[in-house]
Amino acid sequence: MMMTRRSALKGVAAAALSGLTGGPARAGDAAAGGGILRQWYKVVLMLVRHTATYSPPVASRAFAYLGVAAYQAVASGSTSLVPLAGQLNGLKALPPRDPLKRYSDAVIAHCVMASAVKTFFGNTGPTGQRVMAAAEKKLKGDALKGLPDDVIGASLAYGETLKAAIVDWSKDDGGAVIENMGFPMEYPVSKEPGRWNPTSPIRMQQFPLLPTWGLNRTFAMPSGTSCGLPPPPAYSEDPNSAFMRQAREVHEVTAHLTPEQIAIARFWSDDPMLSFTPPGHWIAIAHDLLADKNAGLDETAEVMMRLGVAMADGFIGCWNAKFRYDYVRPVTVIRKLIDAKWEPLLITPPFPEYPSGHSTESGAAAAVLTSIYGDNFAFTDSTHARDGLGERTFESFNAAAGEAGISRLYGGIHFRPAIEQGLAQGRCIAQFAIGLRTRRPA
Repeated sequence: MMMTRRSALKGVAAAALSGLTGGPARAGDAAAGGGILRQWYKVVLMLVRHTATYSPPVASRAFAYLGVAAYQAVASGSTSLVPLAGQLNGLKALPPRDPLKRYSDAVIAHCVMASAVKTFFGNTGPTGQRVMAAAEKKLKGDALKGLPDDVIGASLAYGETLKAAIVDWSKDDGGAVIENMGFPMEYPVSKEPGRWNPTSPIRMQQFPLLPTWGLNRTFAMPSGTSCGLPPPPAYSEDPNSAFMRQAREVHEVTAHLTPEQIAIARFWSDDPMLSFTPPGHWIAIAHDLLADKNAGLDETAEVMMRLGVAMADGFIGCWNAKFRYDYVRPVTVIRKLIDAKWEPLLITPPFPEYPSGHSTESGAAAAVLTSIYGDNFAFTDSTHARDGLGERTFESFNAAAGEAGISRLYGGIHFRPAIEQGLAQGRCIAQFAIGLRTRRPA
């Protein structure tokens, strides 16, 4: 029997709330707080998957603000964690805790996430709204269990105050309002050979997605141009040119895909509305890693903050380059110059080609996780196990990033230089998130 959209979303709601059972022994325990925070990230991943405006860049922005909010919830009362005010662009001193009151880090983290999620996903549908409400009720009970009223009151009030300050900071970054699903109503599509042209018959996608995203305020890196890229091969119809060689490679590779290459392309496709998106894929990897470690609140908050910041900056830097070079997609070139009937394995996204967003994001995420856990940290990625795409095991985060990048060549939607330069750009951008000072000297 065919599954309807409504029944599918009911299944998503159940999946998002699965595991939200059983309260912690002590609400103030670091492990309990880490578990509550990770449960909120499970909810956020489902919201990203089923909220229409959450294209990958928009999702990365939400992950960054939520990560900063959760981290600040803990750092505000920590003797070991350093607040981020003055380190992130435009982030001024945040409201301090009252030194005369007692607080619970776990309750503050829960409160700031519950409140911020409702703000950043306020436009989600009825099922998403029900998921948020149910998660807030369940996780609030877990966080508050066994605490005295004065601690609960102070913690909830401070969480709301902190969330309000983070949301105020987010309002003028350039990405707060998404109209028409992120597609401009007007856009000067170039007629110059080698420039991007629409690749989709969908009317809305005759203009590219989020063309000004690369101008948004960054988080840790100075600006969207901070990790610039060399230009891609110049357009040429000369059969011996670098441009035509890269086009022929895509055509030839996709004509002889192995079952393994097809599996790789589909595993990393991460399409909006069908998955957690590329940044969500890496958040899911981090979530599972932290859950396996039963990581405490400090570690969970710091990892998710660094990862969110790096990937949000990654999309700003990537989109800045995409719309500077306005580079043509393989499907346009191959059908015009090589094979008029050629079809890529994956659907070509509606925006310029160079660099590869998957590569930039994956390069950034892998660099952050490697900086924390080391270069030979083997793991199994089960992000898409529920979708029937199985699991994939990697010897390192960089190996996973490399596979994510090359998957776009197998899918027929990127040339090799976009992948290689995207990975390099991501690694460069990640250094700003890695460089954030989060720990006080011992």
